[in-house]
Parts: sequence; structure tokens; C-alpha cells
Amino acid sequence: MNTQDEVKKEMSSTIEHFKEDLKNVRTSRASPSILDNLQVEVYGTNMKLRDLANVTVPESRQLLITPYDANNIHSIAKAIEAANLNLQPTIDGNVIRISIPPMDEQIRIEMQKKCKEKAENAKVKVREIRRKFNDQVRKQKQSGEIPEDIMKREEKMIQEMTDRFCKDIDCLCSAKEKEVLEV
Repeated sequence: MNTQDEVKKEMSSTIEHFKEDLKNVRTSRASPSILDNLQVEVYGTNMKLRDLANVTVPESRQLLITPYDANNIHSIAKAIEAANLNLQPTIDGNVIRISIPPMDEQIRIEMQKKCKEKAENAKVKVREIRRKFNDQVRKQKQSGEIPEDIMKREEKMIQEMTDRFCKDIDCLCSAKEKEVLEV
């Protein structure tokens, strides 16, 4: 695999991770993805909620959690409360209902900050990848594997990809911020 493919692969995986990270940022609409990383203690071990229950959105501001095993309903509710997501689960027979409260201005600003923070972390990772590959290209030049003009061309390509991926991160972040600030 050449340098360009390796850089693209690593930076793309950073973008994918960033997209997954953004799913956990709360918006005013109900989204099952805010519970994606929730760990529930059942059967003497921690399991992800998605392995224990089906999460649906019956209304725009409500989540409905239907456990595959009704015996786990209280463990799931307790895990949601303990997760510090500002969500109040209500047990309703064999399902759990979560009403998503409308976000006030302060929460919106907090979520917007969270988006920016996650975007900055993703950009830092992209820049670390740039540094790693620039170092690799320079070492190849020092050891005589490649001439200087190829090293310069590789560094330029790495910088262009870094700029492109950082721009993608900014676009994803501003789209999420727009969603967060929506009333």
C-alpha cells in the first residue's frame, strides 16, 4: 500500500470515529444513538444496551426501550439513570419510556461546546497522522530510499489530505451544531 492510501485510510477511520462520537451529542430530537454506548449490568456482566433491548422512536421527543428479556427492565432503567444523560426512564409494563425534555439555551450551548471539543480532538488526531507520515517520508529520504523531490511531493500530498479531512470535520461539526441549536 502506498503512502497516500495509508494516510487516507487512517484519516478516514478518524472521521468515522468522529461521526460515531457526534451521535452521542444530544439534540432536541429523540435519537436511539444517544444510548449506543450505554453499559447495563446484567447476568453478572456489563453488556451494551443494544444487545439487551430494542430502542425505537415512537414520537419525536420520546424513546421506547423494549427489553428482549423483561427481567432486565429494572437493570436497564437503573443504568440509564446512572449514565448522567439527564434522562428519566419510566417503566411502563414491559417497556421503558424516556421523554426527551426540550433543551434550554444553556444546554444547547453546552452541547455546542461538546461538538467543538470533539471536532478539535478529531483534528488533533488527523494532525498526528500527518506528523507520523511526514516523519516516515523524511526517514525514507534520509536512508536514500526516495529522492528529495518525491519527499516534497509526498509531504504536499499529506498536507492536502490533512486540510481536506480537517475541512470535513468542520463541516460535520457545524451540521451537528445546527441540529443542536435547533429549537
